[in-house]
Amino acid sequence: MKNVTLRKLQKVTMGRLFNAAHVMDVEISAIISDSRKVRDDCLFICIKGAKADGHDYAQAAIENGALAVVSEKELIGFEGPYLLVDSTFEATKAIAEYYRQTLDVIFIGVTGSVGKTSTKELIAEVLSKRYRVHKTQGNLNNEWGVPFTIFRIKEGTDVAVIEMGINHFGEMDRLAKMVRPDIVVMTNIGQSHLEFLGTRDGILKAKAEVFHYLSDDGKVILNGDDDKLSMIKSVKGIRPQLFGFGAHCDVCAENIVTNGLKGSSFDLVMRDHGSRMAMRINLPLPGKQMIYTALAAYLVAVNMDISPMVIKEALENTTAAMAGRNNIVETDRYTILDDCYNASPASVEAAVDILKLTDGRRVAILGDMLELGEDSEKYHYQVGKYVASAGIDLIICVGDLSEKMQLGAKLNTDNEVRYFKTVDECIRFLPDLVRRGDNILVKASHSMDFSRIVDFLHS
Repeated sequence: MKNVTLRKLQKVTMGRLFNAAHVMDVEISAIISDSRKVRDDCLFICIKGAKADGHDYAQAAIENGALAVVSEKELIGFEGPYLLVDSTFEATKAIAEYYRQTLDVIFIGVTGSVGKTSTKELIAEVLSKRYRVHKTQGNLNNEWGVPFTIFRIKEGTDVAVIEMGINHFGEMDRLAKMVRPDIVVMTNIGQSHLEFLGTRDGILKAKAEVFHYLSDDGKVILNGDDDKLSMIKSVKGIRPQLFGFGAHCDVCAENIVTNGLKGSSFDLVMRDHGSRMAMRINLPLPGKQMIYTALAAYLVAVNMDISPMVIKEALENTTAAMAGRNNIVETDRYTILDDCYNASPASVEAAVDILKLTDGRRVAILGDMLELGEDSEKYHYQVGKYVASAGIDLIICVGDLSEKMQLGAKLNTDNEVRYFKTVDECIRFLPDLVRRGDNILVKASHSMDFSRIVDFLHS
């Protein structure tokens, strides 16, 4: 980590250094919070978690080669250099903000209610055809995850694609202060986190905080089909570039042909000052949402001076899929649509639309959608009604909130609808409900632990 020393970090964090006179100007090799990953000359940040307190591993970190530790507790009798700060949480963000500004890297911030991770993945994959790309790993998109994503950026990196997720006002402002994006991509404004943000207008306001730290010559790329995002006409004097299905968009999809779970084909149409250019894309990722993702990735890549034909090749050969996120798994018994990482009304309906593309018997195993606020019961009922209208052969609802989903389904279909209060109960009865050859969607909010259902279906 070039130019990162204890002397500089003391100023950045306004902390106090102890036992560090002999290492003040030694360059720090890495910044970590996992004592199992300690390496020579790294900085170990002591984080107090739900199950473990990093302060308990501070001495071991030094003995295993760490240059110093960052602590929010005074370490009596500690043998080694340490930086004492008021809060390791705040210090971590301050260090990330400093380190980001030392990097000669183009930062792309990706946010939105649905599709952030798949959009981040596809953008990174396309850009990697020309650039050395660093991206958010997994779902490290919050105020803890983003700093460590930034810390892992190595010298020689050209582009960083950073996923930015929030559920409270002010969070995006703090994330953007660290990331300082050169390009912002917004996928949509849905109904996620209504419990804390109130309305879709509240969600838009909270996510728009990302623009506070957009670079002066930055780019803004928005879903032009989203009624909220399409109202943004200027950001710091910058005209947003729009993607979508509408003819008003700078890049849009036309003549769409679905190929089931094998993806879709469409004309990618580009408009610029009255001119029009189109090329046929065969995208191997199923669902309408993935077309939006491809259009967003195209716009980012064009802004990064990648040729249309290189982008076309990248999109048509993409392998962008992650466990728990629109991941299609073929077993010897079932086709599993593993989309159990998170859930909102829009994302559940989009996943059901993909399930509808399958041939054969269709099963939807759906669980609670969290953080929907005071209208949560209404949204669960509406999702149940939507799934019923899709003609799904077997609908299984799991969880306290999903009892309303079950009701919405049951009142709107003659097909089989089952309800279980817990995941354990669902797994116990599942062998009697599913059949060989079934296409099975598994989707719920992350804390519902639906990955256990996916694992059971694999077994």
